[in-house]
Amino acid sequence: MRYYIVIPAHNEQELIGLTLDSLISQTVLPAKVVVVNDNSTDKTEEIVLNYAKENPFISVVNKTSDAIHMPGSKVIQAFQKGFETLDSDYDIIVKIDGDLIFPSNYFETIIKHFQSDPKIGMAGGFCYIEKNGEWILENLTDKDHIRGALKAYRAATFQQIGGLKPAMGWDTVDELLCKYYDWKIVTDASLHVKHLKPTGANYNKTARYKQGEAFYTLGYGFLITAIASAKLAMMKKKPFLFFDYIRGFWKAKKAKTPLLVTPEQAKFIRNYRLKKMKEKLI
Repeated sequence: MRYYIVIPAHNEQELIGLTLDSLISQTVLPAKVVVVNDNSTDKTEEIVLNYAKENPFISVVNKTSDAIHMPGSKVIQAFQKGFETLDSDYDIIVKIDGDLIFPSNYFETIIKHFQSDPKIGMAGGFCYIEKNGEWILENLTDKDHIRGALKAYRAATFQQIGGLKPAMGWDTVDELLCKYYDWKIVTDASLHVKHLKPTGANYNKTARYKQGEAFYTLGYGFLITAIASAKLAMMKKKPFLFFDYIRGFWKAKKAKTPLLVTPEQAKFIRNYRLKKMKEKLI
């Protein structure tokens, strides 16, 4: 199975080389790697071009965009810019961040998962962060969820869910739409990926309402938003974030912000979320 990788990268000169080293060391090499240099002011582009000289499957695309790092939209717009440069001769499309180190068997193992069952639509490993000299599982991890930092999609699945949505919540709505279209999602706990920059490290203060807005655009409704907001605020050990998330939800509702899903999909998502919440209580 051929796999293509797109890496949105903004000022990643310190880390992008480590990510590319881990990709060129894979037991099954990617057919193409596109790094989207998104408005970087450092040597990101220069570093990637040096790798491209030795590894012809690596290329770089330059994108100019707003320097403010807003979760969701900026990264997916960059992904889209890279994706548009690719042909359709792939079996698996992968979106990764430019601050990861993959074990050498990572993509060989991901391919085996896809080959094992034609109904598997998405697959991924787990992100680990360094704490006091040890690599520990990132605390935002849910064993059923593939982190936005390392998403791999079967081509047919990617097309059916309509690609990636340029909004916060893109890495949740993709999985919910997978469920809606009856695809399976596989996470492999044996695949430990080093995440060198903790999630959300660059988000600015204006982003704090965005999570509540994302819950609204996913069609969650208020009850599920309140439960999800409480859970997330506790996981982040910042209980007052709950109020920011709720405020974001009501702001989006008042502004009649368009949903990322159809009314039918939203209804499915609410029922699915409630079912999962009930299962965790029992």
